[in-house]
Amino acid sequence: MARKKYYSLRMRAARNREHISGAEGIYDKDEISSLVKEYTQRAIVHDKGRADEIRLTLEELRGAPKKISSLPLCTIHTRNADAAKRAALKVLSSVGITERAIEEAYKSLSLGLTMRGAMLMDIEGVRLEPDLLRGVRVSRMGMTKKAASDLSRKLGRLGLNNDTVKEALVLASKVHRYRMVLGELCISDDPNYTTGYIATRAHGYIRLPRIKKRGIPYGGRAFFITGGEVKDLIRYLQGTPVLINEIRPCRGNIPLKEILERKSRR
Repeated sequence: MARKKYYSLRMRAARNREHISGAEGIYDKDEISSLVKEYTQRAIVHDKGRADEIRLTLEELRGAPKKISSLPLCTIHTRNADAAKRAALKVLSSVGITERAIEEAYKSLSLGLTMRGAMLMDIEGVRLEPDLLRGVRVSRMGMTKKAASDLSRKLGRLGLNNDTVKEALVLASKVHRYRMVLGELCISDDPNYTTGYIATRAHGYIRLPRIKKRGIPYGGRAFFITGGEVKDLIRYLQGTPVLINEIRPCRGNIPLKEILERKSRR
């Protein structure tokens, strides 16, 4: 019996050489044609402007993707950026990340720099990625059709069934499968999207509404890491294909106290 073939489809769009949008997934061959059209349309119509350069990359994967479950998802009802930051500090520090590192990540994400990838920080706030201007981009990830349908159903009940939430959850789920990663802080660079998130293996994927004011056109991601070889982590983030085939619980607003009491089920 012939091995099923999977393909990684990746889109990157830029305007005046500045990155404005991206999307990617792992798909069957028969899905590629319609998705190329969908990805192209997303690149052309974006809040950060109309792309003048669109790059699509289609890659046949040599091996079967690693199957994993998603992180559980919930929301903390943060009323403003200060409340979101306080929640992030409490959750991330509870897994061993220092307040200094979290503050350093916030500072770096507020400088207005446009990075294509994420920052890698140790738990004291020292940057570890080879290229501090580009960061490290997470790639080669997706969902099975069954998992995608299940996620749409669960997010639909919460009014969150959109590409932004889905794609961020897939990315965070891949990232936190690697034991070197203790936590993550993400603030969108979309000026009209003001909900950020934090993630850990112990607590899952936690949405933080109003993490920034509307109209701010910058943001980014920081992964807090400890132990192991950075080059091995980068190899995994960039090159190891991962496919989510099981969706864990997706819940609405949860009190911060309950989240901090949550124990890892992994």
